[in-house]
Amino acid sequence: MDFTFNEAQQAVAEAAASVFNGLVTPDRVAEVEATEDRFDQQLWMQLAEAGLLSLSLPEHLGGDGLGLLETCLLLEAQGRVVAPIPLHATLVLGAWPIVNFGTEEQQLRYLAGVGDGSTPATAALTEVALSTTGRPRILATEFASGYKLTGTAAAVPHAHLAGFMLIPAVTTSGDTIVAIVDSKLEGVTLERAVTTNREVHPNVALNDVVIGEDEILAGPDRGTAVVQAMLEAAMTGLAVISVGAGEAAIAQTATYLNEREQFGRPLSTFQGTMLRLADAAIDLEAIRVTAWNAAWLLDAGHDAAEAVRVAKWQASERGQRVVHATQHLHGGMGADISYPMHRYFLWCKQIELMLGGPSIQLAALGALLAARPVGAGGR
Repeated sequence: MDFTFNEAQQAVAEAAASVFNGLVTPDRVAEVEATEDRFDQQLWMQLAEAGLLSLSLPEHLGGDGLGLLETCLLLEAQGRVVAPIPLHATLVLGAWPIVNFGTEEQQLRYLAGVGDGSTPATAALTEVALSTTGRPRILATEFASGYKLTGTAAAVPHAHLAGFMLIPAVTTSGDTIVAIVDSKLEGVTLERAVTTNREVHPNVALNDVVIGEDEILAGPDRGTAVVQAMLEAAMTGLAVISVGAGEAAIAQTATYLNEREQFGRPLSTFQGTMLRLADAAIDLEAIRVTAWNAAWLLDAGHDAAEAVRVAKWQASERGQRVVHATQHLHGGMGADISYPMHRYFLWCKQIELMLGGPSIQLAALGALLAARPVGAGGR
């Protein structure tokens, strides 16, 4: 495995950094967080105009046909500035499964608006990720030409902005399907809910929502496998956002320690402060290596189940250690919730909780290891 980015990937990273660094400031983030939708529309459209929202879309839709690795470069850049936009929800939760598992008609119907920024998207994965059975809570009742969906999906990221949502559901026979649900369909209602990092992740209620056969991304024959792939991509994306947030938190802390003086000399000259920051840097490298390993395996089509759980555990456990350390090293300033450092703490806390914290990841990883064939080694 070679994690050196090629020229095209480096160009993506540079373009993303240019857009984010040019538009996102702590004051701008605070301004957007004070709005009802908590969505930086100007930044979103700038990313669309720069062609960054269409990187992973098929070429016949005007995209670049790139993969999850390139999308993760955008997510890492977002994490560095904690920009309030539905990037992970749209590109990873919503678009990535349709690109990889959808029909050409579904791609034409749902993805054209993703690239130009007019159609954010999302998916309801919370219950599946947290369930001990791995089964959805939404019920899909079959009828002559499709299904009726009933139930409530909790904490669906940016559902209030989404033009469509991917909804896993369990049929009356116990099989899993994945439906593409237009947010304006009759029977779809949202209940506003705000997350730890101040984003809006509504609860989505479905009351006999009618879904036709052409709106089924994955039927009973492959629903479980598609949901698993969606979860793996989603958790990998979260881990990469954690890399960006942790990197920025450490960089800002190093600057602060160099500028802040105590007893007539910079705090960076005290052994205790620098050892604490060095520990945070080691934690960050563990997150970085495992996150990009998972992304590479997924993009290359390899079995990434174990690698993804490792990466999500690292992001959940070590990510918290990184932001705790950087916040503590700011002393009293770190306790100020209006200070920019606090947002990195909130974002990494949200990443820890989303789609399962450390204990859930360990349990899932243990189950995967126990299911290995006798004599099988690691990767």
